[in-house]
Amino acid sequence: MAVLLATKESAMAGWRDALLALDPALEIRLHPDSGDPATIEAVVMWTGHDLAALRRFPDLRLIVSMGAGVDHLMRPPGPPPGIPVARLVDTRLTQGMTEWVLQNVLRFHRQDPEYRAQQAAAIWHELPAPDTAQRRIGILGLGALGSDAAAKLRALGFPVMGWSRRPKSLPGIEGFHGEDGLRAMLGRSDILICLLPLTPETQGLLNAERLALLPRGAFLLNAARGGHVVQPDLLAALESGQIAGAALDVTEPEPLPPEHPFWRHPRVVLTPHAASITIPASAAPQVVENLHRLRDGRPLINLVDFAAGY
Repeated sequence: MAVLLATKESAMAGWRDALLALDPALEIRLHPDSGDPATIEAVVMWTGHDLAALRRFPDLRLIVSMGAGVDHLMRPPGPPPGIPVARLVDTRLTQGMTEWVLQNVLRFHRQDPEYRAQQAAAIWHELPAPDTAQRRIGILGLGALGSDAAAKLRALGFPVMGWSRRPKSLPGIEGFHGEDGLRAMLGRSDILICLLPLTPETQGLLNAERLALLPRGAFLLNAARGGHVVQPDLLAALESGQIAGAALDVTEPEPLPPEHPFWRHPRVVLTPHAASITIPASAAPQVVENLHRLRDGRPLINLVDFAAGY
């Protein structure tokens, strides 16, 4: 039986080599060369792969998503019914996301856009020093990514709040949950960070109404999915000054069309869905672990709860 890799061509060899380094006995095939469909027992895949094509494999027993997010698997037609789906929970993915969050929180907190504008205009002018202890940070999503970012920001001295679907307690982090909790946290978030999974409940969560709840002049960071933010509403909030700046690693669509105003907006920082990129050598061990568990009939790890959406 074989494992099919289905991702962008430039990443195929790295994934194949990382898996074979852990288990040289694996038979690895690279999409679109799947060989005999009846011999594919697992597909390790990322966005862009045709989910309908998975139904070609009659003995498919496992699907692995090459990332923490799985919203791409929720779209019709979805995975074949009854096939377990695992996602990646990887320390390097978590570290990469936290680095992006810290980079952009500090970018806005330390007035980097203002200083870069002054540099461009040859202006030497000291701005009032920011007070870390007074810059309140709200994080949407307290899973592995949000919890780590919250802890690192708290260690820097920021007051940190976190919102989750259900109550969650983290040391030093003020927790909120539910719609009332969301509104309460937004009203106190000078910097809002979105690290939520994209589900029908979180689609369009950050619309004009909720952006208006933020303190005037707040900043927004989104490294989750573009669908969380209603982009015309964010653009209007930027133009009005309600939002002072935004760092966006994700958009809808990706990439944005060349004429989209975010490309050249002076208060928007764009990165190409690169906040945290899966490193095959780091993530491969859990993929191989799940393959061994599958063959041994043992419980699988990091399975997706399709009812919850992540």
